[in-house]
Amino acid sequence: MEPLTDALLSIVIPLYNEEDNVLLLTEKIHESLTGYNYQIIYIDDYSQDRTKELVNGMKDPRVHLLALKKNYGQSLALAAGIDYAEGDYIITMDGDLQNDPSDIPAMLSYVVNGEYDVVTGIRQKRKDSVLKKIPSKIANFLVRRVTRLDIKDNGCALKIFTRDIAKDLNLYGEMHRFITLLAHLEGGHIKQVPVKHHARHAGVSKYGLERVFKVVADMMLLLFIRKYFQRPIHLFGIFGVVMILIGFLINVYLLIVKLGFGEDIGNRPLLIFGLMFIIGGIQLFTIGIVMELLIRTYYESQKKRPYRIKKITVGGTAS
Repeated sequence: MEPLTDALLSIVIPLYNEEDNVLLLTEKIHESLTGYNYQIIYIDDYSQDRTKELVNGMKDPRVHLLALKKNYGQSLALAAGIDYAEGDYIITMDGDLQNDPSDIPAMLSYVVNGEYDVVTGIRQKRKDSVLKKIPSKIANFLVRRVTRLDIKDNGCALKIFTRDIAKDLNLYGEMHRFITLLAHLEGGHIKQVPVKHHARHAGVSKYGLERVFKVVADMMLLLFIRKYFQRPIHLFGIFGVVMILIGFLINVYLLIVKLGFGEDIGNRPLLIFGLMFIIGGIQLFTIGIVMELLIRTYYESQKKRPYRIKKITVGGTAS
């Protein structure tokens, strides 16, 4: 098959303890992209096995390795790779051989013709365990219901982005789960296509049931930032007005009870507990939001990145 484009492709792949997969994955990428102009960017997220040594041992000029100084997680590993990428199209995939590089050319055709900005895979006949499929189905359902974006498989790591969209994603925390939603919010036109899915070749999965709770928390934060970041008064103002009205009604009620019926209101437990729960809940929520906004402001205003690269090698040689 003739290459669809002469443009540079950047294939960004986070790695964590993938010594048994990385050589075969590299071989499969080379086989699938014969004739294409591409670079493979591996981001080693502080692996504790021989992943780095095996990548550098390839001595392959198309293979770039970004070795992070500590374990930052998948989102920041992806962010590091995307920031480093030089390609006109940026491709993301997992390093466990469950994604199939042979799907890339067909997916690439949709972005090369300019019709779409993002192409994301829908895994067919998933080879994962039930304990991994259940959290994924719940997460996909929640994302569709809350965001109204009909993405059938948010968990598929195999995606292709135009350079402009990928560079504007601003990944942090655990936002790799919502990378397609982030692209949509940046104005990206999205295409979903069926892709192959394989059983993990080696190693163990890094995900469990706790993923559902992380998805819910991250989704709430993402929606708040996107909806209220430039107009927080629309959220906090409503809460404030409601609290003032409640307080006013309580005070009117207590004034009537005190003056009209002569009852003692100083020891009413309902008033005490109501105030404790309302004030305490608002404080906890707003402290969390304020801290997240402060972190974003710190990194973005100073153009800092929330990760540090220890070493970069190209073809096994330090650059």
